[in-house]
Amino acid sequence: MRIYTRTGDQGQTSIIGGRVDKDDIRVQAYGTVDEANCFVGQAMAELDPNLFGDILEELEKIQHELFDCGGDLANKTMKRPYKLQQEMIDYLETKIDEYIASTPKLERFILPGGTKAAASIHIARTVTRRAERLVVTLSKTDNSVPPLAQRYLNRLSDYFFALARVINHRSGKSDVEYIRSAKVFRDGKRKENNSE
Repeated sequence: MRIYTRTGDQGQTSIIGGRVDKDDIRVQAYGTVDEANCFVGQAMAELDPNLFGDILEELEKIQHELFDCGGDLANKTMKRPYKLQQEMIDYLETKIDEYIASTPKLERFILPGGTKAAASIHIARTVTRRAERLVVTLSKTDNSVPPLAQRYLNRLSDYFFALARVINHRSGKSDVEYIRSAKVFRDGKRKENNSE
């Protein structure tokens, strides 16, 4: 099988519904989703399956959903059904609540890091936020943006934050608080005026 087609050599790529420039904001959005997916894969490679078997299953599920999200973003026709579903977001919210309840309460921002896997998840979190911002930009000029993409990415970045803390906690690593942080969390959740 040959993976190169030469059709993109002039700076364009195919999406569902036509061809666009490779620096099109839509391509940047789904390309950034792919980037986040790669960091999830890196984290999975760093997790001990004996300690994190349940999380590895979750992350594989999320990798499939990130492919769904990228496919939805590459669909400009709105004729094909979107693959992202509300239950995917509901699942993330359930896991976020579970993980927040199972880790020490937070009052301040924390520094990204800890174990290698947690650090990779923090990178996935920030890349997911970038993807979300690109989707917001795209939605300002294009009405064919999948309706759940922005909400899914927003919730997924929150999930990654909670998950990184769980990975560190199970590994016996404490979160390091940002020393100049005000108290920005209440009952483990961001205060409203600081929430995203």
